[in-house]
Amino acid sequence: MGGLYVETRIRADIGTVWERTQDAAAHQRWDLRFTRIEPLAGGPGRARRFRYAVRILPGLTVSGTGTHAGERNRPDGTRTSALRFASADPLSLIAEGRGYWRYVPDGAGVRFLTGYDYAPRWGRVGRLVDRFAFRPLMGWGTAWSFDRLRLWCERGTTPRRSLGNALLDLGWRLGAVVAAARRGVGPALAVAALVAAVPPAPGRPSARRCLRRPPGPAGAPELLRRLEAV
Repeated sequence: MGGLYVETRIRADIGTVWERTQDAAAHQRWDLRFTRIEPLAGGPGRARRFRYAVRILPGLTVSGTGTHAGERNRPDGTRTSALRFASADPLSLIAEGRGYWRYVPDGAGVRFLTGYDYAPRWGRVGRLVDRFAFRPLMGWGTAWSFDRLRLWCERGTTPRRSLGNALLDLGWRLGAVVAAARRGVGPALAVAALVAAVPPAPGRPSARRCLRRPPGPAGAPELLRRLEAV
């Protein structure tokens, strides 16, 4: 499938990664894209339903529902999760979408990757907003969240602590640029370029650590096709 792709390698056992991505309470802790994920009763076959919410601004939240299913005992040792989601909220740019997670054992760790796509609403305006702003932001947010999950699984750094580390890191970078701006535009631009080149600290989540393009062909798993057929 086309759309967005993000991959990270997590030096942890596959059971830990599975638990912290499949459990709704754990998932909403590390994934920047969701404010709340609530399991719902029912679902076709082995699929499970859920409701999600995203806080856009204080007091402004958009919500939607979805269906997901997982395979944790595949013959090749990998695991797969697939989902479909949709929102009837007119404030949500995303009308509906689909995606998958793959868990691939890799030596002492796990390749954890996702591919997903969605259809924007609001007509031509929505397509333009999505192409030039929202979709790049979603890709960045997915990658940042994946690295946040990696830190939790590898180092025991809780998602809350990771966010605090990220804010501290952002603070000194902005402070350096603001201090240079007092001397003029030239110094500010020079310092901004230098600050951007400084690599993120090891304990701070960073989207740049993740792959954003598949290393090879990346087709949708059969589980997703079965889920769509329901």
